[in-house]
Amino acid sequence: MQKKHGSEKLWGGRFAEATAGSVEAFTASIHYDSRLYKYDIAGSKAHAAMLAAQGLLTAEELASINGGLSAIEGEIDQGTFAFKRELEDIHMNIEKALVERIGPAGARLHSARSRNDQIALDLRLYLRDQCDVMVRLLDQVRRAFVVLARRYLGNVMPGYTHLQRAQPVLISHHMLAYFEMFGRDRERFSDCKRRMNLSPLGAAAMAGTGLPIDRAQVAKSLGFAGVTANSMDTCGDRDFAIEFVSCCTMTHLHLSRLSEELVLWSSQEFSFVDIADTFCTGSSIMPQKKNPDIPELIRGKSGRVVGSLMALITLMKGLPLTYNRDLQEDKEPVFDAVDTVSASLAIMAELLGNLSFNTERMQEATRTGYITATDLADYLVLKNVPFREAHGIVGRAVAFGIAKGCELEQLGLAELQSFSPVIEKDVYQVLTVEGSINSRVSAGGTGILRVREALDLAEQQIGMGK
Repeated sequence: MQKKHGSEKLWGGRFAEATAGSVEAFTASIHYDSRLYKYDIAGSKAHAAMLAAQGLLTAEELASINGGLSAIEGEIDQGTFAFKRELEDIHMNIEKALVERIGPAGARLHSARSRNDQIALDLRLYLRDQCDVMVRLLDQVRRAFVVLARRYLGNVMPGYTHLQRAQPVLISHHMLAYFEMFGRDRERFSDCKRRMNLSPLGAAAMAGTGLPIDRAQVAKSLGFAGVTANSMDTCGDRDFAIEFVSCCTMTHLHLSRLSEELVLWSSQEFSFVDIADTFCTGSSIMPQKKNPDIPELIRGKSGRVVGSLMALITLMKGLPLTYNRDLQEDKEPVFDAVDTVSASLAIMAELLGNLSFNTERMQEATRTGYITATDLADYLVLKNVPFREAHGIVGRAVAFGIAKGCELEQLGLAELQSFSPVIEKDVYQVLTVEGSINSRVSAGGTGILRVREALDLAEQQIGMGK
């Protein structure tokens, strides 16, 4: 079989021999970077308009280029475009098809740009959109927490430290904790978008271009806030991708923590929540089982996202300026992180919308475990007992209760006074779960008034205010 001459590649003028088939297979990225086609075409149209404005393309050539690119985009949309592995990537596939369709005008399109700044553009455009997608999905999850917080306002549950019952809290307070957590994730994506929203096009291969171009025109037409400042940094930079996947990792870390609680709470040992049957599966051998597969899978998928971040960091750590072919390896971790986090957020929002709490069981769980011990210590502090002394007094009272097999509020007044003479009859008001919760009036606390305020504010933030 006759070998193809190297010059048949769009970059092949310097080569006398055709690229080995094994090399083409090893270096091709079209099987995954084809998803960037809309961004590549949008960037090419903006670049062509700028070239025409600078007199580097005629009006007829610009019209021909735009028509050809639109036709190619339509074919890709419909799944009829034939991607070719030997053309390596999305840029070369589109450019080659354009040249074949419209001739010399298509060959002029690549003036004053390189695949180095072209891929930086495509990836920034793609991730800029994905930041918006993540914000929308996070808002859905946060809205689900607000709905749950409103629905169960007033219901109590044990709060935990070290996975041991610690203090009573409102279920709504717990739900709003996740509202805040995912709110920080939302802010991170918004901030990430702001930082990446600079156009790299015009950096060319790494040193800029000697052709008369207007980078600002391209940036404005593509909705960028400005242009990158240094051509060498631009072509070798993937900080924006690392930052984006870092935001994904934080988000999925929070999803994993939530999933862990859902797995625990849905167990018979807790029985705090009921996950709808539509989000669970059974066992192939144990007919009684109802397994919380969705939270378990989300928890497991966090490893993929962390792995994507580690892959990008490892990829970049040893690269000299500027572009190196290693950077081809940036896209698969990015795409996998996008797919994993977006799918996990979407299914979690749906699951939360069908979640119900076993309020009786949760309230029952607050009745044991000496969960109001800290309230007794606070009571003693208000009686002018130093906190460290109060802590010791309550600790001894708890030990006495354990030995007797009863909770603090079940001890008689004389028994409590044996630990401190300042204790009076009013102590029983603070030893109840309701009294404990209502006493937590500090900003951000679980007191009902504070939780109502926080819930009202959350509803305003999410667009659910009255």
